[in-house]
Amino acid sequence: MPTQPPVRIGARGSKLSLAQAGIMQRRIAAALGADPSDPAQVEARAPLIVITTSGDRIQDRRLMEIGGKGLFTKEIEEALLDGSIDCAIHSMKDMPALLPEGLCIAAIPEREDPRDAFLSHKVARLEDLPQGAILGTASLRRQAQSLHRRRDLDVQMLRGNVDTRLAKLAAGDADAILLAMSGLIRLGLGHLPQSLIDPVECPPAPGQGALAIETRISDIGAPWLEAVRHAPTAVAVAAERGALTALEGSCKTAVGAHARLAGGGLHLIVEALSADGVHRFRREGSAELSSAQDPLDAARALGLSLGAAVREEGGDLILLPE
Repeated sequence: MPTQPPVRIGARGSKLSLAQAGIMQRRIAAALGADPSDPAQVEARAPLIVITTSGDRIQDRRLMEIGGKGLFTKEIEEALLDGSIDCAIHSMKDMPALLPEGLCIAAIPEREDPRDAFLSHKVARLEDLPQGAILGTASLRRQAQSLHRRRDLDVQMLRGNVDTRLAKLAAGDADAILLAMSGLIRLGLGHLPQSLIDPVECPPAPGQGALAIETRISDIGAPWLEAVRHAPTAVAVAAERGALTALEGSCKTAVGAHARLAGGGLHLIVEALSADGVHRFRREGSAELSSAQDPLDAARALGLSLGAAVREEGGDLILLPE
């Protein structure tokens, strides 16, 4: 694609965001004709532009107290809309169910491990924590799922980037923490977890482990996007985000979803919990994709259906009180 102008990539400045954006930067640059092993060529064809978001600036409160997960995307999406950048690389789990008008998730690369990782300097599993142990997390979902399994735990708010959270764990601010395994792998820290959380027993956040390449809708047909798309991941994420949409999922709703593809079919688990973990509402279902006219539509429809069933049963119990 010699006539294709450079693709300017927007990303947050955290170490994890830059690691994820760097992976995609090399692939996008290669699709534009650059040698992915040559940093100068990569930067020339797909320059990386760091944008600080409101979510990065405010670290002392839960996201649900300051505006939700959209705070990790707001300034980047503004840059997309005003033409300062051409695409943005996000963690899919940070993407709100609804995007600003004029923008879309144009490509989803192959997913990394979607599971939650358990880290502790004291025990190997969440089940092994002593009575009343402190579990650090900023995720309402992880809080609710952990309390559902262990009502005695003292769950404390723990925000910050991965290094900050690991430092707090080392300092004894918590007996254990939960992080996304995908992020640890991308940072070269996949050896740190003591164990991994079963995604069937405790479904991760919708889209966890996947990346989202966000563009303007007018750019969705750009040839370079095809080089980074991974159809099976897109189908699984469509199902999980369908459930998220039906549940109006946000940082004020503890929602988990886990999609698995096998033998031409899709199996999906969706759950939502009350913040204290006392109430859990769960649905499972399958869809045959091999005969579907549009697998993405079929996957999304399954997610919407299961999410709506969970929402109907859970009602106000799954909404965090205002």
